[in-house]
Amino acid sequence: MHDFLPDEPMMTVAERAAINAGPWFSSLSPTLRHDILRHARARRYPDGRLICARGDPAQEWSGVARGAVRVSGGSAAGKQVILTYVAPGAWIGDVGILAGGVRTHDAYAHGDTTLVTVQKADLHAILARHMELYDALLRLQARRVQHLFKVVEEVHTLSLRERLAKQLGRLMRSYGVPSAADGQEVRIGLQLAQEELAQLLGASRQRVNQQLKVMEREEAIRIRPGTLVVRDPQALTSLPG
Repeated sequence: MHDFLPDEPMMTVAERAAINAGPWFSSLSPTLRHDILRHARARRYPDGRLICARGDPAQEWSGVARGAVRVSGGSAAGKQVILTYVAPGAWIGDVGILAGGVRTHDAYAHGDTTLVTVQKADLHAILARHMELYDALLRLQARRVQHLFKVVEEVHTLSLRERLAKQLGRLMRSYGVPSAADGQEVRIGLQLAQEELAQLLGASRQRVNQQLKVMEREEAIRIRPGTLVVRDPQALTSLPG
């Protein structure tokens, strides 16, 4: 792990609520959840701060309690490519620890971000006390593999328009903030430039921008600086390819 803000190691009420609301973490038994959090320490990172770099030893298992983690890869030419954003409530870093290896990608704080970290030795100790965690991590890996195959299938079978609509749907489910003025509209709370959205889709910014403008004309979305508002979630998923 790299430099982080010298903050209190305790989670705030909101951060604890975000961790407890995560679908995977909330499925664990209360005893196991308590044991994990008993060994956890909150680390706070400002926007853009490097959390870990490719090649770093895998020493910590982390849950996202606030903000987001931007996971990036690099091309042979040295260009950074965004692979995914990890939302509050999700856990990362277990693969590197259990495989006994190093970090395979760079991870950055996207917005002011709080991670709840468990040291490698503590994770192994928790595993020794709770066989339940082995099964839970296995299910987590299975879901990740299923998601990976789904994304690969979409790349090969769907148009950019369809993939963009699906990506916006995923972002809406992870970061959606209902509009106070209109109960149907949902603002995507993740600050996302069009170039970053294009990298997630493996497409050029120009092509993604064209599709976003078409969706806006059709009143499926509203484009705002640094974010998007989904005006009609059902219309978004039913857009023609």
